[in-house]
Amino acid sequence: MDARYWDEKYGRRERLFSGSPNGVLVTEAAGLEPGQALDAGCGEGADALWLARHGWLVTAVDISLVALARAREATGDLADRVAWARADLTAVPPPARAFDLVSIQYFPLPKQPDHTALHGLLAAVAPGGTLLVVGHGPTDPPHHENGFDPADHYAPSDIAAHLGEDWTVLVDESRPRTAPAPAGTRPTHDAVLRARRLR
Repeated sequence: MDARYWDEKYGRRERLFSGSPNGVLVTEAAGLEPGQALDAGCGEGADALWLARHGWLVTAVDISLVALARAREATGDLADRVAWARADLTAVPPPARAFDLVSIQYFPLPKQPDHTALHGLLAAVAPGGTLLVVGHGPTDPPHHENGFDPADHYAPSDIAAHLGEDWTVLVDESRPRTAPAPAGTRPTHDAVLRARRLR
């Protein structure tokens, strides 16, 4: 699932996703004090633009140039609040302790023996900041596409197990989806992890 894979996936449709922000992000971030946010795997930008409209300064990162081009086209008058960036977050970590919110929405982060990429994303949360991770719920049928195996990637509950004494877990649960699943998929539940970094 490299840059070529994602560019081809986005390129097969005029728009891959709905253009609306993820419902869990809206629910969980609505009460947070705006600051600096990282949208990891931002895709076509709906989450990043929602955050920007609600007062956040957003660094929106994706591996796909096709997705980022669409996101930039939709930026409108929010250009001074969103920085779009191409990067592979499985290989290059974001700046440490730099973000008041790190949002990881359905981002297929592959498991690694040393957990380097995961630790890089966790380290990006500033003290007092929030980590929000959303994935497909454990009750959903396994989805295998082009050799993709969910078991090879971190679920929100896996990530919760990597949080130590510097964190407090506020939400770690599965809940019914509030919006239709993307075309061609069948998820019925979201797995949600929300945690605050204490120091």
